[in-house]
Amino acid sequence: MATTFEQMRANVGKLLRGIDRYNPENLSTLERYVDTQARENTYDLEANLGVLKLYQFNPAYFQTTVTSQILLKALTNLPHTDFTLCKCMIDQTHQQEERPIRQILYLGNLLETCHFQSFWASLEENRDLIDGITGFEDSVRKFICHVVGITYQNIEYRLLAEMLGDPLDTQVKVWMNKYGWTENEDGQIFIHYQEESVKPKNIVEKIDFESVSSIMATSQ
Repeated sequence: MATTFEQMRANVGKLLRGIDRYNPENLSTLERYVDTQARENTYDLEANLGVLKLYQFNPAYFQTTVTSQILLKALTNLPHTDFTLCKCMIDQTHQQEERPIRQILYLGNLLETCHFQSFWASLEENRDLIDGITGFEDSVRKFICHVVGITYQNIEYRLLAEMLGDPLDTQVKVWMNKYGWTENEDGQIFIHYQEESVKPKNIVEKIDFESVSSIMATSQ
């Protein structure tokens, strides 16, 4: 499977080089590649942006399903800015009138603004959106753990579970173990001392002699 994806990546890479990257005849190949990324839990931002660029140049070829897949895959790569990059390449008409795209943009906004409980509630009402997007929920949970790790020193177990979408206790424990978080008998999870994340930085200002002499001369 990995070998097949790497072969597709190499072939798509060739299509995206030079003037041929703007050839709409390549769209069918690129769209299959997007679908492969969704099914096999792989990712290629450059190729996906290439698809959206071709849709910009050739509006008649626009595919809502493919665009939705691209946006969902971009969400799996938070906290990187892929989602914003992709969103900016989609016409406002599609953003406002295409229900799947509009709903995914709403989900993305909830994640980017850290309204995690609202995100899971909305996703539960629109589970059809992530059909065929392998590993989507775990990728989101990875992002949420990243946010927790840089925000909290301690967090209640119940709150963490809610932020992760109320998975089974065993799954919460898996994420805790992955990041080295420990729980005490009061149900508090120790993340780490935030002071440990603060890295001191020495600032050295260099002023040459000519600058100093000119200042001294004007002050006399």
